[in-house]
Amino acid sequence: MLKRIVRHFEEAIACACIVVIAVCVFAQVVARYMFGTALHWSEEVASMAMVWAVYMGAAYCVRERFHIRILVGVKSLPEGLGRWVIFVSDALWAFFCIFMIRVGADYLTTVWKYKSYSPSLGIDQFWPQSILVIGYALMLLRLIELYVGWYREGRNGLPGMLNEDWEDTLEDKEQTL
Repeated sequence: MLKRIVRHFEEAIACACIVVIAVCVFAQVVARYMFGTALHWSEEVASMAMVWAVYMGAAYCVRERFHIRILVGVKSLPEGLGRWVIFVSDALWAFFCIFMIRVGADYLTTVWKYKSYSPSLGIDQFWPQSILVIGYALMLLRLIELYVGWYREGRNGLPGMLNEDWEDTLEDKEQTL
C-alpha cells in the first residue's frame, strides 16, 4: 500500500487539485449566473490549487521522463556521447532544483517570520507557498530515484529511457541513411 502511495503521490495530488479547480470555477459560474452573487473564495482556492497542480505535475513528469527534451538530437549522437549529454543536463537540472529549494526555503522563512494572510480565506501564506520547496524537492527526489533505478537495472541505454526506445531510434536513423 505504501509503495503504491509513493508511486502515485504526485498524480493523486495533481488530479485532486485539478478537480478542485473545476469545482471552484463551476461553482463560481453557477453562483454568478443563477444566483447573481459571487463566491469570494473560489478564485483564491482555484489559483492555489493551480500552482500545486503545476508543481506536482512537474514532479510527475520527472518520474515518467515526460519533460521536454531534444531527445531526437541526443539519440542521433553515439550512445556514449548521448549519455554524457543527458548526464550533464540532468546534473544542471539537479543543481537548479537544489538552488530553488534553497531560495524557496529562504522565502518561506521570510513568509513565516512576517505573516501574510490570503485576502478571502485568511490562510497563512506559508502553507500554500510551501509548494516551492515541496515541488523542487520532489523533482530532485524523482530525478535521483530515476538514476538509482537505471543503475540497478544495469545502466543500459539512457537514464530514464527504455532500451527499446534507444534501439527504435537507431533503427530509424539507419533507415534514413
